[in-house]
Amino acid sequence: MDGHTRVYHGRQTRLPKHYVSRDRLCLPAITDYWVNDGLGQPFFVISKTVDPGLLAVLENEIVPRLLADIPNQPTPEVLEANPLQSRFGIVFDREGYSPKFFKKIWLDHRIACYTYRKYVKDTLPESDFSEHTVVFANGEAQAMLLAEREIYHSQTKFKFREIRKLTDSGHQASIITTDYEREIGQVAGHMFARWSQENFFGYMMEHYGIDRLIDYGLQETDRTVSVVNPVWRDLDNRIRSKKGRLTRHQVEFTGLILSEPIEEEEVVKFVRQKADVQERIENMEKEIEALKEKKKSVNRHITFDELPQKDKFKTLKTRGKQFIDTLKMIAYRAETAMTNIIKQEIADHTKPGSSRRDEARAIIRQVLTTDADIKPDEKKGRLNIQLHNMTNPRNNSYIQKLCKVLNESKTQFPGTGLTLHYQLGPNQIPAG
Repeated sequence: MDGHTRVYHGRQTRLPKHYVSRDRLCLPAITDYWVNDGLGQPFFVISKTVDPGLLAVLENEIVPRLLADIPNQPTPEVLEANPLQSRFGIVFDREGYSPKFFKKIWLDHRIACYTYRKYVKDTLPESDFSEHTVVFANGEAQAMLLAEREIYHSQTKFKFREIRKLTDSGHQASIITTDYEREIGQVAGHMFARWSQENFFGYMMEHYGIDRLIDYGLQETDRTVSVVNPVWRDLDNRIRSKKGRLTRHQVEFTGLILSEPIEEEEVVKFVRQKADVQERIENMEKEIEALKEKKKSVNRHITFDELPQKDKFKTLKTRGKQFIDTLKMIAYRAETAMTNIIKQEIADHTKPGSSRRDEARAIIRQVLTTDADIKPDEKKGRLNIQLHNMTNPRNNSYIQKLCKVLNESKTQFPGTGLTLHYQLGPNQIPAG
């Protein structure tokens, strides 16, 4: 799972600002939390105008849904018999790094977590690494240099697995997990497969417009939702600003050095400058301490209803976006299924920098935008879909394979007794 920020450029309401990593700016936005499988295919999405953070959404909304929806979970008897077995695993990026959360969700639900470890300061000797075959969810395999050790976290009093990958540059990527059962290559495969979700975001923004505004309607914001107190935020910003100025004064104070030759007039001037900077530093430190004391007396979070009227805002309507997102998820999964059908037929002579999957997706996109003739045949009980030819005979052969598989499914068109039957029209492109 991962959060995707959807920037709002409209002027009808003042949405809270979120940090948008691709723009490196804080902009008015909505955070969509997507849950995908190991291949990057989407399961569902949860949108948050007021973002409580990845861990809060995970614990309060995503985990309860996964516990209810994921099939073939081990029974309580199986979990009791094998204390190392988990119900399922959740993979996310460093934003969700929290040993406290990992411990809680393991003890409460026996759910394994995978993420990259924060605050890694040490390095393991290269002799600890050995080559392992890492198999990803799509069946691809890759050899990696991996090392493993057990970590005892003193604050949570809990043990975790740490797995490191040694790259060609010598960098050690650190994975922390509560998956105690799977072998090291499987754990690495689950963690590194998270890039399939990043690829999903990129593809959906380019070809499906997941960031597009569906409608301009507004709705009232939940009055009980917790938001950052604007008074607390203002104090925090002022403290940060003064700390930055204090640092510059301290650097200036350190850089004041009396140069040779030492004359009485220069000494007096130097002492005066030093005293002036010292006074500014002391005044700034007093101001910062006063602001910190004031900040302690202010609640960091308040309910939306407690916000001053000038800071209140309306949220974008979500029902239309949820409906369109559902259609896009169905369409993407269908596109992926058709891509997998023809991917095996594509020869290795793909374009430089491309792959079988990329070429297969391009062909399926062409199919979805190509004209077709729809001809009902009541006598045979068919609804014939005659596709126009592709751009070359090779692509035609791939589509004929796709049509064969689709016809074998014997899918009926909803609301009729007609079975869908796909075929290519007469080939008007000469072979060769």
